[in-house]
Amino acid sequence: MNRRTSLIGATALALLPLAAFAQSKELVLYCSVGEEWCRAQSEAFTRETGINVLMTRKSSGETFAQIKAEAGQPRGDIWWGGTGDPHLQAAQEGLTEEYRSPMLTELQPWAVAQAETSGFRTVGIYAGALGFGYNATLVTENPPACWKDLLDPRFRDDIQVANPNSSGTSYTMLATMVQLLGEDEAFAYLGAPIVTVAPCEGTGYEVGSMSIIKGGPNPDAAKAWYDWALSAKAQEIGASVNSFQVPSNKSAATPPQAPKLDQIKLIDYDFAKYGSSEVRTALLARWDAEIGALPK
Repeated sequence: MNRRTSLIGATALALLPLAAFAQSKELVLYCSVGEEWCRAQSEAFTRETGINVLMTRKSSGETFAQIKAEAGQPRGDIWWGGTGDPHLQAAQEGLTEEYRSPMLTELQPWAVAQAETSGFRTVGIYAGALGFGYNATLVTENPPACWKDLLDPRFRDDIQVANPNSSGTSYTMLATMVQLLGEDEAFAYLGAPIVTVAPCEGTGYEVGSMSIIKGGPNPDAAKAWYDWALSAKAQEIGASVNSFQVPSNKSAATPPQAPKLDQIKLIDYDFAKYGSSEVRTALLARWDAEIGALPK
């Protein structure tokens, strides 16, 4: 990024208090990352702008359901964080507003691609790869290195995963399996419940996203948050509360603990297809029927 671009971006942010902030002193935030990160982000925004943040923390699936239930009479202004698939579904269903932030020029290509895919109704704010984990104390011989290794009988009844209806990360896992194996084989594989190695076959990844809720009560404050949250300074807050994602702003420092996306075999994740209302709804319905209905 050249110096002229930097100055333009800084000027745009500097002017925001004169226009947007004077009109609204409150923001209703729906946050879909960890509680500590939500609070740190909210407090930093209030310190810098004087806008009071009323924050509610829920998973991305739960937040999508709430925004859909509130359509027509929205209570929230901004939805920040959580996997991109439900953000894309919300965009397709007209639940979020189109907004082209002046900060787009500072973002990584994958973050801009998320905005373009949604018709600029959402944008990427961080990225993280999907994988699984195991307890090194309990698994000392031949640890799993691939998705297929989790089918080993010795792990039976010891693998867990959250419900993808409420967890965006779990939906990313479900969509990853469908893209790797095909839908029928994926559901057969998931017949034994699964979780968090970068699997040898390849893995999906999330683009954590942000959206302005359509018709929210404080639209000016929502745009102020949107632009601020895309700044390098705001995106470096996550690392201070031990959230180690890859930030979307090209100037933001990437925590050393963040996944090295260039060293992980990533699949060509089809965000447009698996973030669509039709496909996401169908996969979740099949999950409920074939996986969620299994005896505990």
